[in-house]
Amino acid sequence: MTQDDQTAIAKANAAHQRAMSMPRLLDYGMDFADATALFARTGAGEAWHEVAAQLGRERLSRADRAETEGLAFTAAEERQRAIAALVFAQMAFNFDVPEKRALYDELVSVCHALGRVSDLPFARCEASFGDRRLIGWLVRPLSSRAAGTVVLFGGQSGWGIAYLPVARALARRNLATLLVEGPGQGETRMEQGIYLDVDTDAAYSAWIDVILDDPTLGTPGIWGNSYGGLWAARTAAHDKRIAACCVNGSFATPGILPFRSAFEQSAAMLGTEDRDALEANFARLRFDPTAMRIDCPLLVLHGGADPLVNLPDQQPFLEAATGEATLKTWPDGDHTIYNHSFDRTTLVADWFAARLALR
Repeated sequence: MTQDDQTAIAKANAAHQRAMSMPRLLDYGMDFADATALFARTGAGEAWHEVAAQLGRERLSRADRAETEGLAFTAAEERQRAIAALVFAQMAFNFDVPEKRALYDELVSVCHALGRVSDLPFARCEASFGDRRLIGWLVRPLSSRAAGTVVLFGGQSGWGIAYLPVARALARRNLATLLVEGPGQGETRMEQGIYLDVDTDAAYSAWIDVILDDPTLGTPGIWGNSYGGLWAARTAAHDKRIAACCVNGSFATPGILPFRSAFEQSAAMLGTEDRDALEANFARLRFDPTAMRIDCPLLVLHGGADPLVNLPDQQPFLEAATGEATLKTWPDGDHTIYNHSFDRTTLVADWFAARLALR
């Protein structure tokens, strides 16, 4: 490896450590020892995606041994930690280069394997969207009928299965979760070719159809994180079947943030690097509280130390509420409250449980 190669890896690793901070690693379910090793080894010059993938595969080896020995709980817990490591491995690539696709395929395979031994019912699911399919993972509680189902998703880099720990918290409250990959995300993008230039409101409403078509899934709610909060708010304003909406750390007026990774993630989601096209698409997705009204209960989360989203960026969501609207802030909260993940998840899970059970 040349000095230039080492310098490039060091620069990339520094950026990855900022974007995938220790609180975020733990929030998404990575084991603390693995997260510590990832930071130490990448700080010493190993490539981020190689270290994260290796840590995940070591967990998978342990899971396979446990499953062979009939230790289903251990196998499931090892696979959940492997999933988190692989989420962060593929996140090192913004564009759908072969390395990212291979890592994402591996991640999907591990998710399927988790379904064999999970203590909660867990399986891949799809929603019809025109002549293509939106992809997600359904986590059910142990009861035969959930009180409700939360459509849960992220933004430009944290997708679907990344929120598995949150889904497990919801399941303990008798709520199912659809961990969905919306337009421009995950398999929906890479395998189905659905980008962010479609009708996002209709796309997320397709998941509401899935819930209401199954009487065991109860009442629908929606929870979007980062840019996902924008899409959650827009969908709740568009689809009056939604009984509760949570927005966590989002812009009401989206745009390309002044970082290389933000531009690349935006470009990957839209399928073009044309800046004018990206800006036009973001303008199309702006949330306008004068034209969009949220009738269901609304919960907005904000971190006072969020380096990306300021409180005024989220004010339009609150202005659009016609009924119950709650703002919860953490003065030292990071983006989407990674650094208070237990308190955040507990608060939101209890909030959804109370409101969906009323319907």
